Amino acid sequence: MTTHEPVAVWAPDAERIQLIIDDSTVVEMTKDDEWFRTNRPEGARRYGFRIDASDEALPDPRSPRQPDGVHEASAFWSPDESVWTDSSWAGVPVQGSVIYELHIGTFTPEGTFDAAIARLDHLVSLGVDLVEIMPVNAFNGTHGWGYDGVDWYAVHETYGGPDGLMRFVDACHARGLGVVLDVVYNHLGPSGNYLPRFGPYLSDGSNSWGQTPNLDGAHSDEVRAYIIDNALRWFREFHIDALRLDAVHALVDHTAVHILEELAVRTEALSRELGRPLGLIAESDLNAPQLITGRERGGFGLTAQWNDDVHHAIHVNVSGETQGYYADFQGLQALQKVLQEGYFHALTYSSFRGRRHGRPIDREHTPASALVVYTCDHDQVGNRALGDRPSAYLTPGQLAVKAALVLLSPFTAMLFMGEEWGASTPFQFFTSHPEAELGKATAEGRKSEFAAHGWNSEDIPDPQDPETFTRSKLDWSELDVNPHREILEFYTALIELRKTTPEFAADTFDSISVDVDPDAGWLVMKRGTMAVLCSFGDTATTVPLHIAPVLSYALIADTPEGTALGGHNVAVGRIVA
Repeated sequence: MTTHEPVAVWAPDAERIQLIIDDSTVVEMTKDDEWFRTNRPEGARRYGFRIDASDEALPDPRSPRQPDGVHEASAFWSPDESVWTDSSWAGVPVQGSVIYELHIGTFTPEGTFDAAIARLDHLVSLGVDLVEIMPVNAFNGTHGWGYDGVDWYAVHETYGGPDGLMRFVDACHARGLGVVLDVVYNHLGPSGNYLPRFGPYLSDGSNSWGQTPNLDGAHSDEVRAYIIDNALRWFREFHIDALRLDAVHALVDHTAVHILEELAVRTEALSRELGRPLGLIAESDLNAPQLITGRERGGFGLTAQWNDDVHHAIHVNVSGETQGYYADFQGLQALQKVLQEGYFHALTYSSFRGRRHGRPIDREHTPASALVVYTCDHDQVGNRALGDRPSAYLTPGQLAVKAALVLLSPFTAMLFMGEEWGASTPFQFFTSHPEAELGKATAEGRKSEFAAHGWNSEDIPDPQDPETFTRSKLDWSELDVNPHREILEFYTALIELRKTTPEFAADTFDSISVDVDPDAGWLVMKRGTMAVLCSFGDTATTVPLHIAPVLSYALIADTPEGTALGGHNVAVGRIVA
């Protein structure tokens, strides 16, 4: 039998590993220190590993495909390089861009990469720079948010598998769109995680979602390599432009070189090799500037970080909601602070946490564009009890105020799919666990969590109900009717202003100043000689500033006292001296 392509698996405690080919052929693997190696037999398609005396063939920890699900055999796969037409692709830098977050399964009725390609021209006309897709690694079940992945190297088959992802990325690049991939390295899903059978991939610690990876214990060097190799593979093999790193505050690493710093160093080296920018965007609730501080000044040197504080301050002041962690963000002064300083909590007391939280950003050396800000994201919508979007409880004018503050700020801006037209469809928490007990526990846990906060448990959507997933799909027909069409036109105009007006393109903290009048209910965000005037109340107000208007959501009037705005309105213009 002829052979080709090496096959290897790390199993430090195993005495014997057998490669099982197509459920029939058994190949003894050779132990090489902590690794077992052999060659792939000619014609082999599916495979698994049998450890020591076990009769069970397990999927490959680095499986590139799981065509029959996470519990079944792995499939050999390598990228078909003829798919790529992006040889001239120069990349898109993260900082200063407009990012569009979407979930492949609900972005279109079909829920596939190929169906999503058909909607990319909409994003181009909107003015998007980077498309961020929620996790697509393999998880058990047909649909879910993707954060329960267990095969980090495989692409979920329902979406179109690895070949579908390649086609999607290539189609994005053909239209000038970069691609951000959401990846999860802080935990694994509850079903199909066979990593502990091979070696000490997990630590004794845990977070809200399960056991944490072994980043600093015995044998952790190989676990870290498992993560870093995975990240670099998305860049190299799939031509991804940036990674969004889920909940990095849950990565417990006490080594001298944190895995995030190590990943940043390796990513920069690969960027130089490939000749295009590669980005790392952290999600963190720590308000820790170290993430986005350059390594020359003692930081990790990541490209950017999601910033919930800006979301919270905008949301509270527009919607009036003050429950839970929103409590500290009341008042236009809180919004003024985050727009000028980035973080609200920076060595300040957090009532939600009951302690001091955060640290100030070095605004002299850190660009404002190192912070990614948004009016909503998958968490801020999907983790509401009903998964209702802001469009379900705010006026179009309020949506316009929120959009202007994000898109005309010096920060990197992000939209969540459908936001740009005020989509009426919810984005709810949905799962498809095949195991009855796990599905039941997930549904009951969701209901009890919100019941504890005063919700009627019967009103909480059952994540296991297929209708919860179906109703979360975007309704693209809404683009043809008002107010959706008007909202889309306003979003498009805002992005155009951001890209064509030098003052709005500036990305430093000293390029913004903010004035507020809490009693009159207005805020002015000044960007050089340009100003964004926002009316937060439901009654008219006059801002003591004269502008030559270039854009407004509703009518405004110039008066001797300044610019008069109706309730829930925003206007943009050049300041008249």
